[in-house]
Amino acid sequence: MTDQPALPPLTAARPVGAHVWTRLDGDASARAEGPIVEEVPVAFVYGARTHVVMMATPADLEDLAVGFTITEGIVERASEITGIAVERHAAGIEVRIGVPASVAERLATRARALPARTGCGLCGVEAIADAVRAPRLVASPLVVEAGAVYAAVRALGSRQELNREAHALHAAAFARADGELVCVREDVGRHNALDKVIGALLRAGDHPALGMLVVTSRASVEMVQKAAAAGVPVLAAVSRPTALAIRMAGASGMALLGLVRGDTANLYTGAQRVRLVPHS
Repeated sequence: MTDQPALPPLTAARPVGAHVWTRLDGDASARAEGPIVEEVPVAFVYGARTHVVMMATPADLEDLAVGFTITEGIVERASEITGIAVERHAAGIEVRIGVPASVAERLATRARALPARTGCGLCGVEAIADAVRAPRLVASPLVVEAGAVYAAVRALGSRQELNREAHALHAAAFARADGELVCVREDVGRHNALDKVIGALLRAGDHPALGMLVVTSRASVEMVQKAAAAGVPVLAAVSRPTALAIRMAGASGMALLGLVRGDTANLYTGAQRVRLVPHS
C-alpha cells in the first residue's frame, strides 16, 4: 500500500499565482506559463464552532466575512460584529468572527458545519425553509435610468483586475444611481463576490439602498436573497435569472435585470424602479 502524498500548502499569499502547463495544439505541444486563480478552503468560526467551510479566493476575506454574516441573517447589523481575525494555516484559512454570545449559542443549534463547494450559497443548509427563506422587503424608493444600468455593467469588465490575469473569476460591484461603480470585488464563487461587495459597503458606512448591484454571473435565488437582505433595490446580471429568483425579486420589491449586454437587457421585476429615457 503506497503512502498518500501530502497536500501542498493551500494558503497562498496572493489570490493569483503563476503556474506552468503544457499547451496542446493539434499533435504538437509546448511549455506555457501564466496566472491561475488560487482557491482555498476558508472556515468561518463563530464562538468556538465552525459554522461553514467554503472554497474561496484568498482576498478581501474580512469583507467576505462581514457580507456573509449579514446576508445569511447571522446578525442584522454590521455593528454587532465585534471583530474579525484571519489566521492562515497549512491546510486553509480560518476566519474568526466575533458576535454576541447569544448569536453564537443560536448558531450552535444549526448544524451547518459542512464543506461547501466553490461559491455554493446553499451548501450545508439542512431545511428547505432555511434555504428558500422569505426575502426581506426592500423599502428603498430608488429609481434608476436604464442607461445607468448599461453603463455600470459595461464598466465592470475594465475593473476586473484579477480576472484579467486568470480569466476564472466572477465579479460583483455596487454602483450609484447614475451607474458609477464605487466598489468591485472578485472571487471564484459568485456568491462570495457578492458578499464581499456588501461587506465592503457596510464596513465603509455606505448605504446599499442608494444604488444597485451588478454581477457577472447568473442571478440565482441566493443572489436575490442576499441583495434583498442588504436592502439593495436593483440587481443586474449579465446572464439569466432562475424562475425562483424572479419570484423572490418580485416579492421583495426589487428590480431584477438579466442578460444585460451592451445597451440591451431583460427586465423581469420592478419595472417601477427602472426609467427609460428615449433619445431625442
